[in-house]
Amino acid sequence: MKIVVIGGTGLIGSKVVARLKEHGHEVVAGAPSTGVNALTGEGLAAALAGASVVVDVANSPSFEDKAVLDFFQTSGRNLAEAEKAAGVAHHVALSVVGTHKLEQSGYFRAKNAQEGLIRQAGIPYTIVRATQFLEFLGSIAQSAGGDDTIRLTPALIQPISSDDVALAVADAALAAPVNGIVEIAGPEKYRLCDIVARYLKATGDARTVTADPAAGYFGAPLEESSLVPEGAARLGRVGFEEWMRTNQKK
Repeated sequence: MKIVVIGGTGLIGSKVVARLKEHGHEVVAGAPSTGVNALTGEGLAAALAGASVVVDVANSPSFEDKAVLDFFQTSGRNLAEAEKAAGVAHHVALSVVGTHKLEQSGYFRAKNAQEGLIRQAGIPYTIVRATQFLEFLGSIAQSAGGDDTIRLTPALIQPISSDDVALAVADAALAAPVNGIVEIAGPEKYRLCDIVARYLKATGDARTVTADPAAGYFGAPLEESSLVPEGAARLGRVGFEEWMRTNQKK
């Protein structure tokens, strides 16, 4: 089966491509660097010719409100048009747990818009909503600003490894469309302020973390459960401690 992975050279996409190839499928890694650009439409028709499944794990190069909305809306429309022309039978997209609760953030408004386009496109689909990646704990710390002290919300988070995300996305690509949402998460829940404090200590970062219920998350206020699955979710295998041990060896 031919599968096209949009964003196929990135953190998640490259791992999805590798897993699908292990199953013996013909896989195209679609990215501007490979001549496939969902934002401009360049190379889409040729890449999708004969494809049964399209997996979209691409992310916007800019998180500025207007730019990120334009990225997901434009690339979403381009993909839907090219998929219809190619007769694609299943569209799989990676999104974020809690997206519908975080519309005060420009990024999450854009992800909501992307999900809406997928639902309206008329192509069988599966939306995989993942919790925050373990790989982005450092970025969360940076986003909170501050010099010696970082203020972060005590809201719950259930971080997942990129390997577990890629496995779940690849499995979704090989399964029948659910025409709905599948949620995936890491095996353990933490307070966001606590897990970032543990990450900083483990990486030798001397900054301290203070719990602040009023602290936002990339521009959006949080309730306690905004970032964790609402119901049943597929849980990843890799927890924080194992992930830290593995990544500190690299």
